[in-house]
Amino acid sequence: MAPAKKKAAKATDEKRFLLTQEGYDNLVTELEQLKTTERKKVSDRLAEAISYGDLSENSEYDEAKNQQAFIEARIIELEDQIKYADIVEADKNDGTIQVGSTVTLKALDTGDVAEYYIVGSTEADPLNNKISNESPVGEAIVGMKAKKQVKVKAPGGEYEYEIVKVG
Repeated sequence: MAPAKKKAAKATDEKRFLLTQEGYDNLVTELEQLKTTERKKVSDRLAEAISYGDLSENSEYDEAKNQQAFIEARIIELEDQIKYADIVEADKNDGTIQVGSTVTLKALDTGDVAEYYIVGSTEADPLNNKISNESPVGEAIVGMKAKKQVKVKAPGGEYEYEIVKVG
């Protein structure tokens, strides 16, 4: 039955979530944590808050209910992302940048060099050098190879980079 699920995910492009294997594994781990540990914690907090009596002016109860709503919404979101995940592996042989590639870029204006990991939008984390294939830089470099120069149009202006290395 798994092939049918994969086929359905590809048929609904707006529902596809490009993920690396690491990103997929992180989502599964987070979902399991929320369903087991976090649900239990919030359930215990609700029981304690209810024991205080009058719920109309019980801030602990309100806070626990808000946390419960957040957890349940996140569970639904994660289940959807996992259900429609399209796990990609970078083809290490052809040197073309794609989701899963590690790329070294050199800013032509400053000479600064940085290494980035190209990921799907759901696992982007710019502070940890994980940039989305849908970001301005990601869109500009996906499909390119090392030793090419690219112009990136971003909200902060236009930038030029040299692709130093693709791994």
